[in-house]
Amino acid sequence: MSKKKNDFFWTGYSDLMTSLFFIMLVLFVLIIVVMKNDQAKMVIKLKEFEKIEEIKKSLNEIDSNYFEYRPEYKKHVLKLSVQYQAYGFDIDSITDKTLLPDIEETGRVIIKTIKKFQNSEDIKYLVIIEGQASKDGYFKDDFFNNDVLSYLRALNLKKYWISKGINLDVLNNCELIVAGSGEGGTPREQPDNLKNIKNQRFLIHIIPKTGEIEKSIR
Repeated sequence: MSKKKNDFFWTGYSDLMTSLFFIMLVLFVLIIVVMKNDQAKMVIKLKEFEKIEEIKKSLNEIDSNYFEYRPEYKKHVLKLSVQYQAYGFDIDSITDKTLLPDIEETGRVIIKTIKKFQNSEDIKYLVIIEGQASKDGYFKDDFFNNDVLSYLRALNLKKYWISKGINLDVLNNCELIVAGSGEGGTPREQPDNLKNIKNQRFLIHIIPKTGEIEKSIR
């Protein structure tokens, strides 16, 4: 009887050890897989960081006569001081017509900068033309107000560039967005009130990005 109990103990002990060995083996394999995944993620993150740094470096090469980096907004913005007449949105309604050649050249500078990396799969740009309006409370109705006015200022700049053969939409590594921020947006000239006509303008933001830019087929 004692021998049977002893045999039963060793049999159970052997099964327990086998089970524990199997569990440890599974845990070991699991740890190896997790470590490999973590290493792969670290490599991916490092590559993404390197891409971002490369993009930032590329954008710093843009012509400083037309653009400057504003660290408080973390983006490059247009240096030209372009203002519109009250309620004007056509490019011919800017107050200083002598700036028209510089406005045209600004578009060419953007094209030149983006084309440097047109064959790179990793470097993309988001270009935003943002129209703004001074805080004068202009709002007649849904069609005549500062929101629409600011958008039309941005849209007509795009049309002006296209008329000069400057079309950012055709670049495969660039996405162009036309927007109107009305009496909002950043940056804005201070004091930000109805008397400050310097906010009757457009801004151009150039933002580097990673990822794909899908172009619709027309």
